[in-house]
Amino acid sequence: MTLLFYMLLPIYIGFCLWLGYRILQKAGFEGWWTVVLLIPVVNIAMIWVFAFMHWPALKEDVKQDL
Repeated sequence: MTLLFYMLLPIYIGFCLWLGYRILQKAGFEGWWTVVLLIPVVNIAMIWVFAFMHWPALKEDVKQDL
């Protein structure tokens, strides 16, 4: 059972990093910010920061509700 866990863990981590990369790119940020997801506690704080900051990919004429 533990062998299966350690075999699937890198796949799960890679999938989560890929998802984070895609989301950040679509929001208009650099993809390297995905590295922050690997740092405990900082990753939670940065999710909140990205959620409430201005996204460069959005048009300037669109009002962003915060």
